[in-house]
Amino acid sequence: MARRTVPFARFEWMIAWRYLRAKRAEGGVSVMTWISLIGITLAVFALIATLAVRSGFRTEFVDTILGANAHVTVYSGGVEDAETGIVDRSLPDYTAMAERVREVDGVTRVAPLVKGQVMATANGRNTGLEVFGIAQADLETIPRIADPETARGDIDSFAEGIAIGSGVARELNVGLGDQVRLISPDGVKTAFGTSPRVKAYDVVYIFTAGRYDIDRTRAYMPFEEAQLYFNRDDAADELEVMVEDPEEVDGIVPSVLRAAEGPNTYAWTWQDASGGFLRALEIEDNVMFVILSVLVLIAAMNIVSGLIMLVKNKGRDIGILRTMGLTEGAVLRIFFICGAFTGVIGTVMGVVLGCLFAIYIDPIFSFVNYVAGGGVWDPSVRGIYALPAELQLGDVISAVALSLGLSFVVTIFPARRAARMNPVEALRYE
Repeated sequence: MARRTVPFARFEWMIAWRYLRAKRAEGGVSVMTWISLIGITLAVFALIATLAVRSGFRTEFVDTILGANAHVTVYSGGVEDAETGIVDRSLPDYTAMAERVREVDGVTRVAPLVKGQVMATANGRNTGLEVFGIAQADLETIPRIADPETARGDIDSFAEGIAIGSGVARELNVGLGDQVRLISPDGVKTAFGTSPRVKAYDVVYIFTAGRYDIDRTRAYMPFEEAQLYFNRDDAADELEVMVEDPEEVDGIVPSVLRAAEGPNTYAWTWQDASGGFLRALEIEDNVMFVILSVLVLIAAMNIVSGLIMLVKNKGRDIGILRTMGLTEGAVLRIFFICGAFTGVIGTVMGVVLGCLFAIYIDPIFSFVNYVAGGGVWDPSVRGIYALPAELQLGDVISAVALSLGLSFVVTIFPARRAARMNPVEALRYE
């Protein structure tokens, strides 16, 4: 009668290890083990690398938005002049409104803005610009703009000229101290109509926000100068509001609107502006995770093939072990260890490779770009300047749990087949 043994006893590990080290005559088993190991390693590596790039891309995208744009924009829906029919969308009482909004819990900064679109020209080149009129003290609080590591020039000289993005500087071929002429179609009002306003400004600051569309189209001008240039007459176009927790910005919008107390006042959050892209990115993330999970499953199925071959080759051994008193559970655990060991080693190697890829993605991508002759990453299309990657513990745990779970589950079926093998049938032709 078979005597029960302690689960996963030492002799079970010993037998499983001997089976994994297939002899030369059983080279097919050894080959299948190596194929399973490599398959699991590559699948886990691909899953972790993809999850890291996904997390990095979202983090970089959100960081560039929050680091250079308002979390909440307060603006007026417009008041129509009864005589002329012209809709005035400016905020004449912007100072008092900003003070009230600044008192709202969770608000960290409020800055009045004057915004306008102009044509910039220098060195025979032209480009369109979106000009933000802002006070120097408020400009210094914008993280991606007032970053001394990526910017050039002295932000303290902002009152003496304008600040432009690095993309604008490249397009116009200008540097610090050069002049840029700004042309606005809504300029000087005369008896014969409105004539374009043309004025030259010194470039005193060049910033790099990290987003191609921002660096390529944005410029900052002192607030009072922007009021004169765009004919705002002691008014602002909108309030730029920054909050403590941008991810929960929707919860603070009602309080901001109540504090604004302006006629026909509305709020526009960064999630409203970029929500469509973020939702599309989330859907793409989920689809990619499912696809790569299927790859892990396919790699885990190689373990089944290897174990089936191992069970077939070790039929005589199984019969002998059973006649010696080994239980079905012990045989099942021996072959389960064989398959699970391959899954564990492959998972560990895949995690190591995936983490190294995420950590050293910059030199890896530089090498790929060099081999491809450059131009692999176009910031005008991608929006950011480099392929980001960010390792997150949750992503690594998800990949490990998925790989080990599938490896353990698929191992059970061939292991049960070995455990239920009839020792008489196994030894009949031996």
